[in-house]
Formats: sequence, C-alpha cells, structure tokens
Amino acid sequence: MIKALRRTMLAGATALTLAAGSALAESTAPKYGGTLEVGTVYITLSALSWDPHDWNWKLNHDTGMFYEQLFAGDLSKAKRNGGKHSFIPDAWLSSDALRGELAESWEWKENPPRVEIKLRKGIMFPEKPGVMKAREFVADDVVFSYERLNSSPRRIKDYFAHVEKVEATDKHTVVFTFKDYFAEWDYRFGWGYFSVITPKEVVDAGATNWKNVVGTGPFQLSDFVQGNSNTYTRNPAYWDKETIGGKQYQLPYLDKVVYRTIKDEATWIAALRTGKLDMLEAIRWQNVESLKKSAPQLQWNRWLNQSGTFMAFQVDQKPFDDVRVRRALNMAVNKQEIVKAYYNGHAELFAYPMHPDYVGYFEPLESMPDSVKELFTYNPAKAKKMLADAGYPNGFSFKVQVCACSPDHMDLLPLIAAYLEQVGVKIEIQPMEYAAFLSAMTSRKMTAGYFMNNGHTNPTTTIRKSFTTGQQWNPSGWSDKAFDARMDEVYRTRDESKRQVMLKEMTREILDKAPYIWMPTPYVYSAWWPWVKNYGGELRAGAVRPGPIYARIWIDQDLKKKLGY
Repeated sequence: MIKALRRTMLAGATALTLAAGSALAESTAPKYGGTLEVGTVYITLSALSWDPHDWNWKLNHDTGMFYEQLFAGDLSKAKRNGGKHSFIPDAWLSSDALRGELAESWEWKENPPRVEIKLRKGIMFPEKPGVMKAREFVADDVVFSYERLNSSPRRIKDYFAHVEKVEATDKHTVVFTFKDYFAEWDYRFGWGYFSVITPKEVVDAGATNWKNVVGTGPFQLSDFVQGNSNTYTRNPAYWDKETIGGKQYQLPYLDKVVYRTIKDEATWIAALRTGKLDMLEAIRWQNVESLKKSAPQLQWNRWLNQSGTFMAFQVDQKPFDDVRVRRALNMAVNKQEIVKAYYNGHAELFAYPMHPDYVGYFEPLESMPDSVKELFTYNPAKAKKMLADAGYPNGFSFKVQVCACSPDHMDLLPLIAAYLEQVGVKIEIQPMEYAAFLSAMTSRKMTAGYFMNNGHTNPTTTIRKSFTTGQQWNPSGWSDKAFDARMDEVYRTRDESKRQVMLKEMTREILDKAPYIWMPTPYVYSAWWPWVKNYGGELRAGAVRPGPIYARIWIDQDLKKKLGY
C-alpha cells in the first residue's frame, strides 16, 4: 500500500516537474529588473543572526544572498536543465552537483592530507560606506573567516576538529591541512551551514548589525524589518554569469528580492493566491486543491520534507531511560492512520533519520529488522503490557514543548496526545515561540518531551548531529561511546560504499533503541506564478542556501501584466 502510494506520488511529482520544465523551455532570453516577493520555506521565522560567529543554523538562508562560500550547487545540472539534481535537499550536494563559487579549482594532496584551493581572481567586495572601501576578495579572507568561526564559543562540538591548519600560501591560494582523511571535508568549510566568507571590516564594524553586512554575492542586504521582511538589492559589481542558449548573461537578473515573514498560514496562502507573493516554497497539502482551483495558473512542485518529525525523549530521565517505555510509546501511536487520515496520504510512514533521496544510504522499512518494523505498527495492547513490565501499569504524565511556529506540529501533537492517553500516558503541551523553543534545546533546559523536526542534512550528518555525544542538535541527549567511535570511523573511511554499509547499520541500531517517537514525513508543495522564469522548484544550492537560485530567476513583467497582476 505504502509503496504503491509512493509510486503514484512520485509519478505526479515527475509530471509536475516536466510541466514546469516545458514552460521554462519556451522562455525567451532573460529580462532584467523587477522584484521577486518570496515566501520561503522558513516563512514564519525572521533572521536569527547576521553574524556567522553565532553559529545559527538559518544563517545561510538569510546571508547567502551576499556572503558567498568556496563551493555551491551547480544549477546548470538541475532537472529543469536536463540534469539529474533536484536541489531540494537541505544540505546534501553529491560530488557531481558541486561547482566552485569563490573557489576556481581545488586539488587533494597527500603527506600530509590537504586540499589546495585556487581562488577566483578579480572578485570584489563592493564599497559599504562607513564599513569598507571596495576591494578584492583574497585568500586572507578565507583564513580569517575560518579562524573566527573556529574560535566561537558557540561552535558545534568537534566540527572542525579534523583540520590541522588553514593558511594562505599566496594571494589567491588557500591550503586546508587535515589531521586525517575526513569524509565531509568539502561540506564542513566549503558549502555547509558554517562556511561563509566574511570580510574583517564587517566584523570590525559589528557583524551582528544588519546595516554593516556586505559580501561578494549577487545581492546586498538593503533593509531588514524584524518579523516582516528581508530586502536584498542587486549588486552591480557581482562577478558571476550564466550561459543560456550559448550566450552569457550577467547575474543577477532581478533588481530586488524580498523575503516576507508571515506568521499566519491563511495570510501567506492568500498572499500567493492574490499575486502578492511570486513564490511560496512550502505549502501543506491541505491548501493545494483550493489554490489550484482559485489560481489555476500557478506552477507546482512536490517534495518529501527534508526534515524528520519526532517527539524526542530525555533518555537520561525516568521513565525514558527504559527502552521498553520508549518502544511502548512508539507502538501506542497509530502512524499508519496518521499517514492516511491526518495527511490524507501526503506523507511517508518511514523516511527518517535517513531520507529516501539518499540513494545507497537509505533502507526502506520492509528491509528493516522486525524489531524496527514493530515501532511503526500500531499495537496499543502490547504497549500497555510493556509499560506495565517497566513498572508503569497505570501510565504516567510528562510535559512536551512544541514550537507555535509550525501549524503542522500544533495540529499533530494533540492527535498524538490522544493516542498516548489510550495507554494511560498523558502529556501537557507547552507551545513556545521559536527563539525560546530553540534556546530550550541548545541550553538543555527542555521538558521530558520535545516535539520538533530536524533536517536530515546529509547521509552522515543526519546520524552524527542527532545521536552522538554532546552535539547541539541531539535533543534526546543520546550518548553511547561505542556509537560515537563508529561515527568517527565513518568519517575516516574513504570508500563511500563502506561508509554506506556502516551508516545503514548505525541507522538500524538507533531506530531500534527509539530515543524518539518516530513520526511520518509529509510531502510539501512549492508553487510559483508563471511570470517567474528560469526556475523549476529548486530550493537550496548549498546548506539551506537559496541565494544562487534567486540570482538566476527573472520576472516576465509583460506576462505578469497580461495575467492581471
């Protein structure tokens, strides 16, 4: 049933993508000018910080329009261009989907293991009055940015522990020397969450102040209103070009890009319907049919959410230190019914912590051991017995924090509470604003239950960040020295096929030990008006970084007027 459903969904998604691709193929040459109004995948969340030193996960989303990185996704290989890459994953670029951004070329060398990176020449930081004069980007900027990130007290534990040193060997060459081979070397300080190149002048002026930021990217931040909008204006000194139909065009095409921050779901749906938004990147299935009827010109793409949904247990606290309790609560929730009735089929029963897009790493539920399959099979009678065996014949109660920023979670959690109540377990739901919700986890002050979703990121990080000791994004506080050692071995293993086998085994193990109630993963829809050109539903060209995508979009103003907007 689930496999058949998924085949049907994937066929539909393919048809949508092909339709969008056909429309794009008919597009004329790029047109310059205009403003793109975007409801991004994080439409409810304002920028958390403008300073990379703060190590916030959303930084690339907000600064990736002006701060660039050594590498980025090669959008010429997107599906709409005849390639094989969707550029949907939140932080996974396979090696054949990678291009140099600030890096022109790179070479791996041995004894000691190191990567020598040649930087592009002639890339400029534009003038920012009161902050810096226009000047060329050079190797010292890379070294400065790395060392500042690595010195931050907020850095993720051991994130750069594999790096021995970073040095500028000449004006346009940077060498990263490693302590040993490291499988994520390019992701960690190349195109990952914490890889942006920041000029020292911005830091000296105050990198936390949005008015001071300036980078080499296609746009510059020209206005920011907390809780309302980020406004980015075309950088006339931008260096990159795009080739279309054998002809080169200077990027970006747009004069302005505006991220709209909208807290209310009905409001952002209405904004798309009425053309106030040109694009809306994350739409729940509940809104799709009404939008298709009321705005039939919209273009669509569907994608399986890149974040897994779960309720994390504090495994160092009773009763959640007992695996029988954790397994019982998994069996007490009817996950098949949630897929069918709550999501109306627009979800996968099993797609976390590995994502089905991770070919070679993902194993479907039918390939899992029976003990894992059991966690996805509704069995309240067995759940009650396991709770009694664990010493809780009358159940227990606990508190669960949830972010009020997620309509899906606010609707879903009461349903889960109702299932748990059937086996004698009661939860007290505590909605929180995002800043307080995130702080509760990072400061380890969360309640016994913590309901969230977490990005899959990539096939190695999805396990490392959530289930190894001391990691910031480890909400259950899971700690197992043997598991940590195996994770270290994964990173040192050069052979990807061997890494795949190791990570499959580790995924099975953590699923079986159930530090979470593992929940289904929903499908999400993106929609955009047909005047948005050179676009096919791509979301990220690096770790949660859409900037290079928006730099290649143009607006067909004539079509927009013809459609009455």
